[in-house]
Amino acid sequence: MGVHVAVVRAGGEARLRNSLALGGLLLWMVYTRIFWAAHAVHATAPPCPFLAITHHPCPFCGGTRSFAYMWEGNLARAVAIYPLGPLLFAATLALIPALALALLVNRDLMVRVPDRLRRPLIAAGLVALAASWALKLTVLPN
Repeated sequence: MGVHVAVVRAGGEARLRNSLALGGLLLWMVYTRIFWAAHAVHATAPPCPFLAITHHPCPFCGGTRSFAYMWEGNLARAVAIYPLGPLLFAATLALIPALALALLVNRDLMVRVPDRLRRPLIAAGLVALAASWALKLTVLPN
């Protein structure tokens, strides 16, 4: 049995979840779009606490700047800052209209992943995150 995907009528919990996700993603995209202007006037979010304490980047350090570079169309710099950034940027751009459409038509996407696939998928995501972090710690600029 593989992954099962179905479009179902959205209940109240699904509508709330999708609304919050859509709002969060929209705010994140606006923030990353104006990041360089905000950075110039010191109006950005505080730096990563992990970086401040350890003086080493966390697994997510560089994500904001990577998105900001993607807005400029600078793929090479976005990858150099955070290797997963461009993939996450593209996924975010795809997810925003999907969530908006789901809310408009009162539908939700139900994805059922069998137990035998769940762990390998989680492991693959963690390996990608670890590889990105290892590159940040050893090769890529902060």
